Amino acid sequence: MSEYLVQRGAGDRLDEIYHYTRDHWGEAQAERYITGLFARFAAIAAREFPWRAIPAGFGVRGFFCRYEQHVIYWKVLADDKVGIVTVLHERMHQIERLKDDLR
Repeated sequence: MSEYLVQRGAGDRLDEIYHYTRDHWGEAQAERYITGLFARFAAIAAREFPWRAIPAGFGVRGFFCRYEQHVIYWKVLADDKVGIVTVLHERMHQIERLKDDLR
């Protein structure tokens, strides 16, 4: 399995991350950060990065890892691709935002 799909919630969050980073630290930093996130997505899909199950208390099934100041959540789709569900800042209320992005 080496393919991934950025799902709608994750796409929305990536847009937010890019704009926030660009507005606060400049376009070059925003490009570096987003490029780094996509490199992590590829590493996840290639299983080059550890898969940790989302804690049962979240009430959803899937996996997560950190990337700098963000937490990436994903699941395995029916076609065996990795579905990047969302990318949330570490300070966000993770459970509620994750559930919102799964809808």
